[in-house]
Amino acid sequence: MTSDHFSIVKQAIDELSKENSYKSVCHPTFKDHKMPSIMALEQIVSLSREIIFPGYYGNSSIRPDSVSYYIGVNTEKLYSLLVEQIFAGLCFMCDKPEGFDLGERKSLAHDYASQFISELPEIRRVLATDVEAAFLGDPAAQSKGEVIFCYPAIRAITNYRVAHAMLVIGVPLIPRMISEMAHSETGIDIHPRATIGEYFSIDHGTGVVIGATAIIGNNVKLFQGVTLGAKSFPLDENGNPIKGIPRHPIIEDNVVIYAQATILGRITVGANSVIGGNVWVTNSVTPNSKIVQFKPRDLLFTEGGGI
Repeated sequence: MTSDHFSIVKQAIDELSKENSYKSVCHPTFKDHKMPSIMALEQIVSLSREIIFPGYYGNSSIRPDSVSYYIGVNTEKLYSLLVEQIFAGLCFMCDKPEGFDLGERKSLAHDYASQFISELPEIRRVLATDVEAAFLGDPAAQSKGEVIFCYPAIRAITNYRVAHAMLVIGVPLIPRMISEMAHSETGIDIHPRATIGEYFSIDHGTGVVIGATAIIGNNVKLFQGVTLGAKSFPLDENGNPIKGIPRHPIIEDNVVIYAQATILGRITVGANSVIGGNVWVTNSVTPNSKIVQFKPRDLLFTEGGGI
């Protein structure tokens, strides 16, 4: 590096180190407060998948006589990582160090981590229904194992169910980070606050969006590009969006929604309904309905290209 190069680099470092430069993109931290780690959360997701689907992720030589040891070791690793990252999430939510008891929050992190571990058997049970729904709903699937190995929807739904369980327990921030990891990995965006029943499947999956207040019943199937979104955002007296109000659709049991359908607002799609591809739905749909596009009239073209 020449002196000119060093001078240029030094100037950039000085500018990047000025508080006015970084304060808008830097979260304030206090002594002994930790920030969540993306790398650690990737390990948490990986371990959760290994525990839920033993043999499909991580060590592929799982046998009945060794599965208890394998799951035990991974669960202990998962617990330790969870405590650390949940504690970091609790620290992240602290705006001021005064009144923030590190010992109390560390104890709370242990409580949340153990509660989450206790939910893993139920998470596995529900995910098994999702795998079955994908297998039965796709003629191309040759086995449930193929579904677990190959289908991006199972990865995304696994992250969602893990994140949702953490959110219900009360874990801050970490659930959203975990769900967004699946979004980056698969192109499927499921907010962890959404409520989704059993036997849920997403065929292909790319571009699916499920909003935070969406409620989905049992045995619901979505295809790629489906959006369960909000129609508008009510504003408060200061012109800011009002957060936390129900603004996404309710999808009842046994509904199929085909590719690129857009369903917006706090409306209800009744049980046993079919929503066709590329439709825009902003009003409630009664049970046993079929919503499809109108068939356009046949167009007659002249030799010159006119209609």
